[in-house]
Amino acid sequence: MPVSRRDFVGGIAAALGYLGVASEVDVFAQNRPAGQGAAPRPRSTMDEYDSLAKLASNENNYGPPESVMKAMNNAWKYSNRYGYPDGNIVQEIAKHHGVKPENILLTAGSGEVLDVVGTAFLPAGKKVLGVEPSYGSVYQHATSIKSTAIKLPLGKDYRQDIPALIKAANSHASELGFVYLCNPNNPTGIIVTKQEVKQLLDGIPKDMPVLIDEAYHHFVDDPNYATSVPYVLEGRPVIIARTFSKIAALAGMRLGYAVASTELVQRMRPFSMGSINALVKHGGAASLKDTASQAEVKKRTIDLRKKTAAELEAHGYRTIPSETNFFMVHLGGRQVQPVIEEFREKKVLVGRPFPPMTDHMRVSVGTADEMARFVTAFKEIFPAKGKVSTAGL
Repeated sequence: MPVSRRDFVGGIAAALGYLGVASEVDVFAQNRPAGQGAAPRPRSTMDEYDSLAKLASNENNYGPPESVMKAMNNAWKYSNRYGYPDGNIVQEIAKHHGVKPENILLTAGSGEVLDVVGTAFLPAGKKVLGVEPSYGSVYQHATSIKSTAIKLPLGKDYRQDIPALIKAANSHASELGFVYLCNPNNPTGIIVTKQEVKQLLDGIPKDMPVLIDEAYHHFVDDPNYATSVPYVLEGRPVIIARTFSKIAALAGMRLGYAVASTELVQRMRPFSMGSINALVKHGGAASLKDTASQAEVKKRTIDLRKKTAAELEAHGYRTIPSETNFFMVHLGGRQVQPVIEEFREKKVLVGRPFPPMTDHMRVSVGTADEMARFVTAFKEIFPAKGKVSTAGL
């Protein structure tokens, strides 16, 4: 029997109610400044949360397809078990990439991959090398384990400066535990081309691990981009991080994985929690097989991203060309934090600040209705100016 999202979510709500879990959620958590002593925000009710246009966290706002919902619902019967059938999730991922199961480390989202790599490869004060802005979780984790990061600025075109990374990797080789490359980059949405990835791997010490975060791989159309999984098959010290949180729409269920050599996986495994639930393992396996649903989400997302960018540029505000399910828009001289608050008042959630690009705002691509609400709010907050273009970026 087909399983609706309402039935599935209803089952989760009932389970959470039984366990005494509050039905309130902190929808603004990612925008709260970090720091000790910060007062917590009042948490939103489920109805309030559902009323918001959620364009802050680069999620798939359409939700999981019916095939994935059905697979997860059928796995509820294992909720009271430890040694349950898991949908052969590791084998399915390995088959998907043409590698062996021992090349896969299953994690609770790709965020756990980033943490595990940091813990495994930054002993005794070793540092991570990357760019800023990028996905800051890697750098934050380094700080939490009393390490640090060497962060290079983006180029004038907002691209990651590969020659500068190569130079830094060689000049600081004895200090580094690994290099971090988010591709496409978050928050800019810009790719590192396959030629640049090869240039980087060929140009740094051959034994230096490189963590390549491919969370947004599925949205890329640019033919100059390619996954870096083949470098794992070549035996290079490359670790690929992937997630089911984006195009697969399983952000709240927490499933990701690393693809790496057997040696690197064995080095990482002791630091992995292994806390992945039965439902998402079955959902993830089903998701890998439902390529048609993912292709539809990609098409909708790209069409809406282009449409929204064109509307903002017609209003006089430049966007950065993106290859992901989000984009950045220049705020015409304004700083992003107060703008975030203004959108919040209009029940539209947008991305947090990404220093030093605090005159830009990251916007996730949601549904057509959500993007229409965003554009309406944007035009109410920002005055019209002369039409601009992203040509040349």
